[in-house]
Amino acid sequence: MWLLDRLLRRLIRNGSLQITNADGRVYDYGQPSQNPIRLTFTDKRTANHIARYPSLGAGEAYMRGWMVVECPHDIRDLVLMFSAEARAAKTHMEAPGKLRSLVDKIGWWADQFNYRKRASSNVRHHYDLNRQFYELFLDEDRQYTMAYFADDKATLERAQLEKKALIAAKLNLPTDGSAQGMRVLDIGCGWGGLGLYLNRHYGCEVLGISLAPDQVKFAQERAEAAGVADKVRFELIDYRDLKDQFDRITSVGMIEHVGARHFGEYFGHTFDRLKDDGVMLTHTIGRTGGPGFTDAWTRNYIFPGGYIPAMSELVKAIERSGWQLADVEILRYHYGHTLAEWYRRTTLHSKEIIELYDEELLRMWQFYLAGAEQAFRNDQMVNFHIQSVKRQDVLPMTRDYIATEMQRLIGQEAPPQWHLAPRVA
Repeated sequence: MWLLDRLLRRLIRNGSLQITNADGRVYDYGQPSQNPIRLTFTDKRTANHIARYPSLGAGEAYMRGWMVVECPHDIRDLVLMFSAEARAAKTHMEAPGKLRSLVDKIGWWADQFNYRKRASSNVRHHYDLNRQFYELFLDEDRQYTMAYFADDKATLERAQLEKKALIAAKLNLPTDGSAQGMRVLDIGCGWGGLGLYLNRHYGCEVLGISLAPDQVKFAQERAEAAGVADKVRFELIDYRDLKDQFDRITSVGMIEHVGARHFGEYFGHTFDRLKDDGVMLTHTIGRTGGPGFTDAWTRNYIFPGGYIPAMSELVKAIERSGWQLADVEILRYHYGHTLAEWYRRTTLHSKEIIELYDEELLRMWQFYLAGAEQAFRNDQMVNFHIQSVKRQDVLPMTRDYIATEMQRLIGQEAPPQWHLAPRVA
């Protein structure tokens, strides 16, 4: 416990933390409080495991039940407190030596070789969980990317609707009926919500592609149930195997799975797939600073092969592929609100998740959601919207058309009243 004790006394300054070690000894950190965050270490290996590698060890200790967060607090409270303390101290939970840092970076770099077989395996690792699992915490349309909170008190359903409207508006599809002859490619289509939305509002044909079999199967079932399976199709295919051209391309939450070594290949191939008068909208998580590397927890347990890009990495790949940038928007804090709501719903349905899987998966998912939320609240994570074209003249001179079309779409579909969502503080 001595090493962890030393680290925590340096880090915890403003918050209040109390740890009961496996041997029964109690340790207090930070400011005195009547209601500190209380942890109980149930295994004698816990303290050493966390101290050796906090970003990986803390998550594993919580996931395995070695570290219990006592009521009324939970793992989200703990994660947000640690991130706030680290931010205030201009430091991090760990300060690995040069060798540890080098080993981690080498492991991440090797993980970025996202060839076809590995790409499929990586996607299935995350998305082939039981479909009922995702229904417990996502919105009704199963949107598993950032929601757009124009009002931070909006329901998750409202915010996801506004996200789809924003993306659709930036595609600049015609509203005079001529979009019915156009084809849209949705790369990383999820459970089909965006593709169905575009067809519903514009009449365009949509091809959604994914490497997650259950997503494709469910999305196709939705298209058949809606009676539009002749216009909206979903296929289990790698984007690199496509040969057709399209009038519009959407890429929502896909870049994060491509791998840093493949950005040039990705934008080069999508450039070839878009017609000369087309528009592509890339929606991705991004870093506000320079290039980095994926942490060990995320790489091992959540998104193997995943990487959050810096803007400089994307722009370089886009420019070299022949694209012209038409518009770039940085979306701050929206994903933090989204993740907080996903965490609330996950915790609300803890019993059902344990019945579907077990307590370990529930705790793993809680730690993932809480950690991701803190990255958007206290770290350098945002979302990027990158609009790219082959010709400058395919879009209006000003951005006014985006807000105008977005409001038109929301007015067509949104109910007049939306209940305020219970916010997570």
